[in-house]
Amino acid sequence: MKITVNFDLTPAEMRHLFGLPDVEEFQRQLMNDIRERMMSGVEGYDPMKLFQPYMAGTMASWDMMQKFMTGNVPQGKTAADAPAGGLKK
Repeated sequence: MKITVNFDLTPAEMRHLFGLPDVEEFQRQLMNDIRERMMSGVEGYDPMKLFQPYMAGTMASWDMMQKFMTGNVPQGKTAADAPAGGLKK
């Protein structure tokens, strides 16, 4: 038996259904803030400095993930170090 259920919901209704916050006003405020900073400092505009406060957490999490991945890779092992008969059971 196969049952199919279709929901006709807008993205706002879906966010409300799952209990997610409405971030539309936050995004609008963020973009207005960025626009104001760009317009006020057109001559000395530095995009990396502008986005640094917003990207700090993201970059830190990528750095942590990279350290985790490289920390789990065995160092100094090559195929030549493996036993001649391969892996033993």
